[in-house]
This record gives sequence, structure tokens and C-alpha cells, in this order.
Amino acid sequence: MDKFDVAILSRLQADCSISLNDLAEAVKLGATACWRRVQKLEEAGYIRGRVAVLDRKKLNVGVSVFVSVSTNQHNLQWIESFHEVVADIPEIVEVYRMAGETDYLMRVVVPDIEAYDGVYKRLIQVSGLTDVSSAFAMEQIKYTTELPLKYVK
Repeated sequence: MDKFDVAILSRLQADCSISLNDLAEAVKLGATACWRRVQKLEEAGYIRGRVAVLDRKKLNVGVSVFVSVSTNQHNLQWIESFHEVVADIPEIVEVYRMAGETDYLMRVVVPDIEAYDGVYKRLIQVSGLTDVSSAFAMEQIKYTTELPLKYVK
């Protein structure tokens, strides 16, 4: 990973629709060399995919709910079952297994509280949950899909 690779990653995560010629020019490489580097970055797993970032409000899922889940089950079978359930609920867009008092933290996007209640009712069908707490975001202060690149080795 050198300065050219970091520059390529920086430009692509800002706008993955940039043309190869514009990308090559921006990072000061020839088009062929740039293309080879992009391919190597994809093969090495630095680039996991290329997506469009959609507007949640225009798609009527402007409400973010942060859900803390605690469980008394800490075995592999339960974890796999839980992962399957949350994977099947499209409104759950992020799930993290946590250290500390909360076992899982999720971000759910919905149009309103009524829609969240439907997600909640699906979620509480999972056996072994001891607490499901919800917090509704009032305002989104910062959101980015761009990762900091200053730590790349």
C-alpha cells in the first residue's frame, strides 16, 4: 500500500462513479497503471464493493432508531440463530456485537414509530432476549461512508 493506492481509495470512496481516466489523472498515474492498482485493491479486499448512497428521506426511511439488545444466551447456536433473524429484517441496516452491558447494538431505519413497532415485534420473537431498548435519533449531525485512510499500513 503506497501513496497512489491511498489516493485511489480516497477518490473512490468519495465518488466510485469517477471515470478511470479522471481517477488516473487525479492520482497522477497512467490509466493502465491506475486500472491495475484498482484491480489489485479489489482482489486484496480493500475495495469490498461499489454502491450508490441513497437518500433515506426520499425513500421514506428517514427515522433512525438505535436498538440495544441484551441476552442471557451466549452460545454459538443462539448467536447463529440471532444473526439469521436480524439478517432477514431489511430495516436493520447495522448490527454490532458489543462489549459491556449491551450485547448488541443495531441501527434500524423506518418511516415512523409505527413501522418501528413492527420491527420490534419481529425482533422480540427471538428467544433469550432479556432487554430490548430503543432510542430515536432526533437529528443526524454527521454521516459518512468514507473511512479515514491515515492509518493505512
